Amino acid sequence: MNKLKVGMISFAHGHAHSYLHALLSLPQVEVVGIADEVKSRVEKVIEKNGLAYYEDYRDLLARPDVDAVVICSENAFHAQHTIDSAKAKKHVICEKPLGISVAEMERMIAVCEENGVQLFTAFPCRYLAAVVSAKAAVDRGDIGDILAIKGTNRGTMPGNWFVEPELSGGGALLDHTVHVMDLMNWFTGSKVTEVYAYAATLFHEDLKVDDAGMIHVKFENGTVGVLDTSWSRPKAFPTWGDVTMEIVGTKGTISVDSFAQKTELFSNEAGKGQYLSWADSMDHYMVESFVNALLEGKPAPVSGVDGLRSAEVALAGYESVKTGQPVKLQR
Repeated sequence: MNKLKVGMISFAHGHAHSYLHALLSLPQVEVVGIADEVKSRVEKVIEKNGLAYYEDYRDLLARPDVDAVVICSENAFHAQHTIDSAKAKKHVICEKPLGISVAEMERMIAVCEENGVQLFTAFPCRYLAAVVSAKAAVDRGDIGDILAIKGTNRGTMPGNWFVEPELSGGGALLDHTVHVMDLMNWFTGSKVTEVYAYAATLFHEDLKVDDAGMIHVKFENGTVGVLDTSWSRPKAFPTWGDVTMEIVGTKGTISVDSFAQKTELFSNEAGKGQYLSWADSMDHYMVESFVNALLEGKPAPVSGVDGLRSAEVALAGYESVKTGQPVKLQR
């Protein structure tokens, strides 16, 4: 069996650990090395798994045997890392948000196309059991045509570089719009044409970025959507967010609670509530689908364009906050 040889660029984003675990569990994958300029972030996983380490990601990209890379760097570096990887003829799986400006995301997509490599956006929420089931119901016509979607992604303030605007590109409005907005785009099969948003810093003093947001959208097909994108959960909250959707159709509604498959654990040692999930891993299924697409020469299951479509909504949201007016999307 041909194996896909994969390298990883940066463990700045915590999702990198889960993606690595998924890659290591797949028999059709060989993880060939990890690049991170901050060695302390990856020292334990390198030693544990016997992986090659590169301080400079360009040394990893110079390896002719690397087929693809997984990029989990700070948001501000996604574009450069992706472009350099594409020029080195490596397929790319990039953590969300794809980029922090529309121009740089368009450039990322273009350079990947020019170099004949695939660009995938890491949206694992598409692989949640509840989401997959709801999408199948919508596609069957169980609720008729979608009229509106109300979503939430209310999480805990992540701290670290996420609250440094020069590295993150924004606060909760960017961080927590992209996951559920991608689901809204996927479910409706339509493009957002208008965005109206609110953002503020309400829950944490002295943050340089917003920690509360509400984004309203209109789709080309007439569907409307609203999404709570806040970092409003306390430190004791068990997960990074709560991906929910209420999908209202002409013949019925679907209510999606993506993390409902859980057993709740409360212990003094942990210091916070924990979800002991008994559901399948969305990260594993996402990574597996990307790997199989590359091995089989199939199109990206979640593409760079998908990443652009969701992130541009959040960026338009910030423009709406500045002007106090709705913002039209031209594409």
